[in-house]
Amino acid sequence: MQKRSEERYLTKVLVESSSPCSMHGWRARLGLLVPASNTTNEPEFYSSLPDGVSIHTTRMKTGKTDKEGLEYMNEDVERSSEVLAAADVDVAIYGCTTGSLIGGPGFDDEVTSTVSDITGVPSVATASAIKDAFDALGVSTLAIATPYISELNERERDFLEDSGYSVCDIAGLELDENQEIGKRWPQETYRWARRIDTANADAVFVSCTNYRTFDVIETLERDLNKPVVTSNQATLWKALRTVDIDDQLTLGELFSV
Repeated sequence: MQKRSEERYLTKVLVESSSPCSMHGWRARLGLLVPASNTTNEPEFYSSLPDGVSIHTTRMKTGKTDKEGLEYMNEDVERSSEVLAAADVDVAIYGCTTGSLIGGPGFDDEVTSTVSDITGVPSVATASAIKDAFDALGVSTLAIATPYISELNERERDFLEDSGYSVCDIAGLELDENQEIGKRWPQETYRWARRIDTANADAVFVSCTNYRTFDVIETLERDLNKPVVTSNQATLWKALRTVDIDDQLTLGELFSV
């Protein structure tokens, strides 16, 4: 009798575990290429993923957060994409802002094309996602808060202005070690973004996927009375929309458009 009961229990477990709703990512599996030193992107995504959506990550080798370090990381994109493809994801995300714009205008399209060709699924790069977010919100003039060194800020300014946006101010914390960026508290991010905001900016953009923002986006929007776009927020929004998931997450005005 006990043996038959155990057999019925095991049968029940096996049947339930084969149900689509018990599978991780039964609505969608998001694949993420992330800099190896990034400690923020994954936790922020995990904190806000809709039910039935999972995240699967491959790490790219990294150096310092400067031009040479980002170019070094991009040498690893093809290998990382090949590894990520094994997870059978529905969309592949290149989760680095300056890494996906370091080559200038159109470089984000080159990155997404490479990743998509290798993984066989649609690809989203952060630099492309933020532009789509600005367009969805109808903003064209930006104040930009970053943790970057001046060289990367100027490259980001040039990339966005060449893409048709006006940058009225951009300033960074002059950090070139990604681990140091990841250690910054979101409350510090809040104060830095408020300091950079200007009256003539349509929106504030907080740049860097290793810069913690999810805890303060909605507070910033209320206090600044304007949209706030962040790298991780825009990237998650674009990735979910790419797989036709439009859940209204509590991550600012962007998720209502």
